[in-house]
Amino acid sequence: MSVRIALLATCLFGLAATAQAPTSLKAAYHGDFYIGAAINTAQITGEDTRGDAIIAAQFDSISPENCLKWENVHPQPDKYDFNLPDQYVAFGQKNHMFIVGHNLVWHSQTPAWVFHDDKGNLLTRDALLARMRDHIHTVVGRYKGRIQSWDVVNEALNEDGTLRPSLWYKIIGPDYIEKAFEYAHEADPGAQLNYNDYNLENEPKRNGAITLVKQLQAAGIPISTVGIQEHDSLDWPTLDQLNASIEAFGKLGVKVAISELDVDILPRATRQQTADVSVRAAQNPALNPWPNGLPDSVEQQLTKRYADLFGVYLKHREVVNRVTLWGVTDADSWKNDWPVPGRTNYPLLFDRSGKPKPAYDAVLRLASGQ
Repeated sequence: MSVRIALLATCLFGLAATAQAPTSLKAAYHGDFYIGAAINTAQITGEDTRGDAIIAAQFDSISPENCLKWENVHPQPDKYDFNLPDQYVAFGQKNHMFIVGHNLVWHSQTPAWVFHDDKGNLLTRDALLARMRDHIHTVVGRYKGRIQSWDVVNEALNEDGTLRPSLWYKIIGPDYIEKAFEYAHEADPGAQLNYNDYNLENEPKRNGAITLVKQLQAAGIPISTVGIQEHDSLDWPTLDQLNASIEAFGKLGVKVAISELDVDILPRATRQQTADVSVRAAQNPALNPWPNGLPDSVEQQLTKRYADLFGVYLKHREVVNRVTLWGVTDADSWKNDWPVPGRTNYPLLFDRSGKPKPAYDAVLRLASGQ
């Protein structure tokens, strides 16, 4: 009788454990950090119903892939287009999500008119500052209290940690970053303000970002978060590099957002590890080895890689406040077309048909301690 009771207790315990096991990413990491996804136009408008169902079920934060970038929201000097951004924010509010604004000041995807007068000459410092302030106040002000976090300045650093010689820098000077944060804080004092960049796991660029954060803090400029983009590969960054970066920013008193996570499993097409959207490489069959599906051996590597990365994020849950996947399914990923057009990549947690991959299961199990 005692054996039967023990067996029954074991079965009941197993059923209870199964019932309590998290069934979504947002449930699994609730209390640790937000789990986000970057969403595209079809998902914002409701055209991609399958993608929307995944987003609503799995994520509690969203970032916009493109609709809030300057060329889309402010394409002409006297024209703002808030159609998609309004739908984006409404989607996040409907699903009770932490909403991220991406991004306000960037050297890329910014129209040429922003930097030139009506005769084609470069603007003066004061004129460009006025244009920047108007843009930030208009966009951030429209969504005050609804978009909780803004990527204020995006990718301002060179790989050696020095400031990129963008037109923002050339016309205004190095304090353009300080001014952008100042204007964003004026527009919404309650919003989290972020600096966002790639390759911050590499020590020279990390040191440049540390210097930048310290300069903003010394000037009394509110910066709450550094976004480490984490456009990773199977072998970069090392876990030591990632640990060191999160710890370094945590020591400055700012949070870390893993802001644009994906894992590229294809052969590297460029000599340097980069996420510069302007980089292009020629098509080559050798760079697209798995157009019809991923071999099990590579799938296992991807699964282990995601488990290792999330292990680091959990270790630093007191510093990491958000982990955002840059896309929903493999079919959505920008890595299919960058830097080589037309490649078939597999960098996310859901496959092309919207099914969770083994990497998803590993990430889920990790959170529940299995």
